[in-house]
Amino acid sequence: MQIESLKVFCDLVESRSFSQAAVRNFITQSAVSQQIKGLESRFDVALLLRDGRSVSPTEAGRIFYEAAREMLDKFESMQLELNSVGPEMAGTLRVATIYSVGIYEMSLVVKTFLKTYPKVNLHLEYCQGARVYEDCLKGTVDLGIVPYPKPRKGIRIISLPADKLVLICAPDHPFARRRHIELKRLDGQNFVAFEKNIASRRAIDQIFEENGIHVNIVVEFNNIETIKRSVEIGAGVSIVPLMSVQRELQSRALTQVQFTREHFVRPLGIIVRSRHVLTPAAEKLIELMQNP
Repeated sequence: MQIESLKVFCDLVESRSFSQAAVRNFITQSAVSQQIKGLESRFDVALLLRDGRSVSPTEAGRIFYEAAREMLDKFESMQLELNSVGPEMAGTLRVATIYSVGIYEMSLVVKTFLKTYPKVNLHLEYCQGARVYEDCLKGTVDLGIVPYPKPRKGIRIISLPADKLVLICAPDHPFARRRHIELKRLDGQNFVAFEKNIASRRAIDQIFEENGIHVNIVVEFNNIETIKRSVEIGAGVSIVPLMSVQRELQSRALTQVQFTREHFVRPLGIIVRSRHVLTPAAEKLIELMQNP
């Protein structure tokens, strides 16, 4: 019995999907089935209940899963200890995040990390927030970085420094003549918003609702670049993370206006599978992100 077969079984139980177990282990669904049959034949017991597309462990399968999971965790810990005593850190680190965090929050961190640990193969993927959670749970990435992190089954959250949220407008907008503005002045204003399924949009909507503010949403986008371009041409104002508009503020393509009394932030967090053992490379990247 090989350690790879234990991993395939645990991935199958955790994902409840032959296709997902195949993806996690870079093998075919047929190979997954063969390895499971091999385990059941070796122990002469049914380990899985198959119900259409879904699978679940039998009582014997649950016992086998718990023991296999413990062995895998110990094996992974041993691998990490061996890697940590080598002369240089190496290996592969897979990270998924949303576009605005990857481009604006992580660019300097990534540059520093790659310079410090040149033998680490860092894969950084940009995708929608929901996909980051999905890939993290599937095990296709080691770390996910998301705004407004939410607790979910099978996920643990590591906090990161929050982003400051600011109001932006075009330089010729009436608000641009002000250094500070009260939040209530946004009532009735044309507003460039994120799409409704994005966490930042839900958070901003909640801010407006709590303060009795009704803006006129003129256009919705799924990324921060198009939001900035729309604000630049005068379509409306918007609220975005300060880090994402540094270049436009310096070139005066956009104007930032501080809120008079309110202080709003966008929380950030790293999401990791609950039972996933962090590699030394992952721990170093987390350390850099927590102390930029």
